[in-house]
Amino acid sequence: MIKGFREFILKGNVVDLAVAVVIGGAFGTVVTSLVNNIIMPLIAGIVGKPSFNDVLKFQIGSDPANTVMLGTFITVLLNFLIVAAAIYFIVVVPMNHMIARRNAKLGIKPEEDAPDPQVVLLTEIRDALKARN
Repeated sequence: MIKGFREFILKGNVVDLAVAVVIGGAFGTVVTSLVNNIIMPLIAGIVGKPSFNDVLKFQIGSDPANTVMLGTFITVLLNFLIVAAAIYFIVVVPMNHMIARRNAKLGIKPEEDAPDPQVVLLTEIRDALKARN
């Protein structure tokens, strides 16, 4: 039982996943710092506040717990979009360029997508109908 667990843990995929989680956490900290310390102060310079938490806030009834905070949602949404853009431009775009350069250097051509089976079938049906007429 312990031997099986040890083999499972030492598999390459599990170790790779563990490394990815640690690096992802560290990268998340960097991106969070980018958002909080650089981008949001720039937004504060334009809008006047570093967040929209106090904007579009209204209370339903007399209970403060029934407060709709659209501004907080806008802040979180903006943070998400900034993080997604940072990950895309810092990780995805350079990785795609690196893969394309490596493939060009090795002479690997991009694979063409196989046609959709439904399109192939419809084309065959069309051709068969044309042949009948």
